[in-house]
Amino acid sequence: MTTSDLDIWRAAHLLIKRHGAVAALAAAHRADELLAAGDIEGQIVWKRILAAIEEWQREGRDGQAVN
Repeated sequence: MTTSDLDIWRAAHLLIKRHGAVAALAAAHRADELLAAGDIEGQIVWKRILAAIEEWQREGRDGQAVN
């Protein structure tokens, strides 16, 4: 099952709200955990979430929803 871009952005938004400046670190840690467990598909999803967090933070957003 493919995770939609909207779901990726929603997850990124939630992680930023929950973890603030260390949201990317939290996402990277989860991706590493899934890779270590052999869940390649899960790891790919979390790497997409990580990329969304990095983009969001690079653009200076502070957890505000994107319309």
